[in-house]
Formats: sequence, C-alpha cells, structure tokens
Amino acid sequence: MPWAAGLIVAHVRDRVTPSTLDFFMTTAVEPRTNSPTTRRRALIASLIGSSIEWFDFFLYGTAAALVFNKLFFPSSDPVVALLLSYLSFSLTFFIRPFGGFFFAHIGDRIGRKKTLVMTLALMGGATVAIGLLPTYQQIGVAAPILLVLLRIIQGLGIGGEWGGALLLAYEYAPRTRKGLFGSVPQVGVTVGMLLATLFLSLMAKLPEAEFLAWGWRVPFVASIVLVILGLWIRRGIDETPAFLKAKETGNIAKQPLVETVRHHWRESLIACGLKVVETAPFYIFSTFVVSYATNQLQYTKVDVLNAVSLAALVACVMIPVMGWLSDIIGRRRTYTAGVLLMAAFIVPYFKLLDTHSVTLLTLATVLAMGVIWAPITATLGTLCSEIFHTRVRYTGITLGYQIGAALAGGTAPLIATWLIAKYNGNWMPIAIYILILAAISLVAVLSVRNRIANVAAADLEIT
Repeated sequence: MPWAAGLIVAHVRDRVTPSTLDFFMTTAVEPRTNSPTTRRRALIASLIGSSIEWFDFFLYGTAAALVFNKLFFPSSDPVVALLLSYLSFSLTFFIRPFGGFFFAHIGDRIGRKKTLVMTLALMGGATVAIGLLPTYQQIGVAAPILLVLLRIIQGLGIGGEWGGALLLAYEYAPRTRKGLFGSVPQVGVTVGMLLATLFLSLMAKLPEAEFLAWGWRVPFVASIVLVILGLWIRRGIDETPAFLKAKETGNIAKQPLVETVRHHWRESLIACGLKVVETAPFYIFSTFVVSYATNQLQYTKVDVLNAVSLAALVACVMIPVMGWLSDIIGRRRTYTAGVLLMAAFIVPYFKLLDTHSVTLLTLATVLAMGVIWAPITATLGTLCSEIFHTRVRYTGITLGYQIGAALAGGTAPLIATWLIAKYNGNWMPIAIYILILAAISLVAVLSVRNRIANVAAADLEIT
C-alpha cells in the first residue's frame, strides 16, 4: 500500500496545479485581510459545506438501517441482511483514509479552498447516483456492487472534507477564539445528520410499500440542490491566512504525507486516540440505535428517528457552547470531562432504553448525544489542529482522524450488531467496548500538552 500512496501523491503533484482548478474554484477578487467580515464568511462556508457533506453521508447510514438491508442485501436471515448493510456502511471508513491522504496532499500543497470544492462535488455526485440505483430485485447482484462502489466514492470525498472544513474555520480564527471557531465545522456533523434523519423520518410516514419503492430515494436525489448551494458559497472565499503566509514564505511541504509519517507520527497517533471515543459512541447513539430499538426492543422507527433528531438538534446548540467554554477553561479539560461523562453514562443509557418508554428513550438519546458527546466533538478538531504545524496540518489531522474513524467509527454499528446477536440481546459487551475506547482517548488527551507546546509560535499568531 505505501507504493500505491506514493504513486497517488506523485500524480497529484504533477497533474493537479492551481491553473487546472482556477476556472471552477477562484473568484475575481481574492481578499487577503483577515477582517471580522472575512472570518464570518469563512465560518459560514465551513459550516454550510460541512453540513451538506455530512447530510449526504448520513443519508446512507440511516437508509442502511431501514432500507438497504431489504432492497440491496436480501437474505432469509434478517440479522445477516442487516450485518451486510452495515458492512457496506462500515467499508467507507476504511476508504476514508485514502481519500484523506489524497485530498490532504492537495490541501497542504495548493490550498484548503480548492480541496473543499473538489470533495463537495465528489460527495454530492455519488449521493445523487445512489438515489437513482435500481434494486437487487431489478438487476440482481449488480445492485449491491454499484451501491458499494458509490459508497466508496462517498468515502473518498468525506475523507478529505473534514480536515479542510476544520482548517477553514481554525486558521481564520482569532487566537482567543480558536475553540469556538474550531467547533463550528463539528456542528455540521449534527446538522447534516439532523437534516438526513428528518428527511427520512418524513418519508417514512409513507406506507411501507411506497417508502421502499420510491420514498427513500427523494432525499438522495434532492441533495443536488444543497450541493450546488455549497459549491457556490465555497467558491466565494479566500485561502486561509495561515496557508497564504506559508505559501508566501515558501514553507510548503513537498511531500506532506511522507513528512507527517516520518516526523509527526506521534502526533498522528494522538489524534487517532482522541478520535475513537468521539466516533464509536456517536454511531451507536445515532445509527445502531435505529435498528436495535426497533428490532430488539419493539420501538417504532418513527419514535427512534424522532429521538435521534431531537438529540442532534440539542447537539447543534451544545457543540459551539462547549467550543466557547474550551476557550475559557481549556481544550483538554473540556474534552476530558466529556470522556469521563461518556464512560459513566453508557450503562444507564442502555438501561433507559430497556424500559420500553418512548420518553426515556428520547431522554437517553438526548443526554448521550446531545449533551455528553458535545464537549468531546467540540474540542476534537481544535486539539488535533494545535499539535501540527501549518505545513503538514491538513495531512496530520486527516491522517489521525480518518484512521481513528476507520478503527472505531463505521465499525461500531457492525460490532454492536454482532455483539447483540452473539450474546442473545445482552448489551453489556457494547458498554465494555465503549469503556475501552474511553480509556484509550484519556491516554491520548494526557499526551496533548507537550505537543501543543512544540508547535511554532508563528503558527499560533498568524491571525
């Protein structure tokens, strides 16, 4: 695999130049001042673009629990069909690092802005195509193959998106508000999930036959409108001040991935460790719970989707609040508090679900994802950004983030479904799994302080 990554990097360096992308990705005026107006524009572009990308991404995750196991992965055993559906969901997380390497190289070489336009277009095209796919009954085994191929394309796009959206906000932020600015792209995760869940919840009100026939396709195809909006907004922003300064001084890494792996592998491991407790619980609370609560506990899918939607709405408010708080009391303290609360609440979470009360299901989901998860995800991006220099920051944070997501993100619903089946509906092994990840992330956050101190002062004072 290293030789393949090297070929990709070499090809991008030789073929993708600023002139190749200028027609689509530049504006007539490129302001270089980091004024409050410019910062607001960058923050809005980061939030909206991130929200659209994650909307596309989570449409698949929710549909995997409700639709794809029936239309694309049919099986006489419902558990097997669901596992295959989740496997297609999880596969993307192992593709995301490759998309991250590819686009992070572009982002550290020719700019954050151009990269973000490319990732959004790639993601949007794949999402619309999924909405137009024929089913297994119509074209046989070609249906799941095409679905998986399109999901892989989604993975490549989202792999490069997160780092760019984060740096667009972080590198424009005033020094005293980096926590708040760095939390805004994370709001895009919950906004995207909220939109995806609400849209599918609305379509799920259709009779089952109509929902399976065409209702689930509507949000996939309609997403093209959001993609066009996002491309238009991102086209109107400038490169970040940090990247412009690095470009003017010639402080651009020629081989960002090689330099990161060779000189910043410890920081990448820390970023990976920080990610695992943020990503696995999120997919347990937002994706796995949909199938678990409906199939095992006999909740209606509308009640579960409504609970997830409310939790996402609360998280949209809590994430920037936690980002703001991290600027006051510190990123490490805010993050650590979230991890400890997560570890303490995972058992009560499942106990509340076991009551078969819609009210307590909603309460458990809101507390878990809307409140406890918020300080972890709000500070994750800023913590990761602060341990890498500008010249390899895009590559460094993407490497750690996407590997952590591959190890503990997309696999979480798959692992949880397997554990529930293996232990006859007992959720305790899932709780133990989350506790282990919490311990890993606590070790990672304890290693952050010295790494931040080693980042050049110029990187922190550009704005």
